[in-house]
Amino acid sequence: MVSRQPGSGPPGASQRRQSARSEASRLAILNATARLFAANGYDHMTIEGIAAEAGVGKQTIYRWWGSKSALVAECLLEGVLAPAGFAPPDTGDIEADLRTWLTELFAFVADAANASMTRSLFAAAVENEDVGRLLGSSLGAGSVLHRRLELAAAAGQLRPGAPVPELAKALVGFIVVHALERAEAPPDLPGRLVAALLP
Repeated sequence: MVSRQPGSGPPGASQRRQSARSEASRLAILNATARLFAANGYDHMTIEGIAAEAGVGKQTIYRWWGSKSALVAECLLEGVLAPAGFAPPDTGDIEADLRTWLTELFAFVADAANASMTRSLFAAAVENEDVGRLLGSSLGAGSVLHRRLELAAAAGQLRPGAPVPELAKALVGFIVVHALERAEAPPDLPGRLVAALLP
């Protein structure tokens, strides 16, 4: 027979309560990270500030994440910080599809509400390869863009032997440089980029 202290609940209740508290703390930390990231940027965000915002001890954060860049990576993975996912449409016309996709991306990084967050994500990506990978995927550099370009190549809409992975990274890389320069994109820029890519 298992003896229990009064009020201790059935076997396993303590573990379930602890698990619920741990998950609540994890979510509080991720949401606090997202709020402070948006308000202050990556460089000015601190683990101490996140802990205070989340109402947890600093040691709790370090128990689960080794650095603030690791925290940002999990925020991206959980979708609490990531920009909206961008993927090129598939109408069968690669020229029109890439123009649409690039136009949306240029508009996103030009929006004052997104510009600071985007540049801060680039700064975090320098410190953590997971942030770079997840951010690249959000901007379209992952498998979705690869598949769209591969379909275009199979349909003869790209140059023979076109290096699809490199083309995808080059397109997203141009967006990154453009965002860092804080330059305004001329309306014809997406069309000119696509014209340089297609045969």
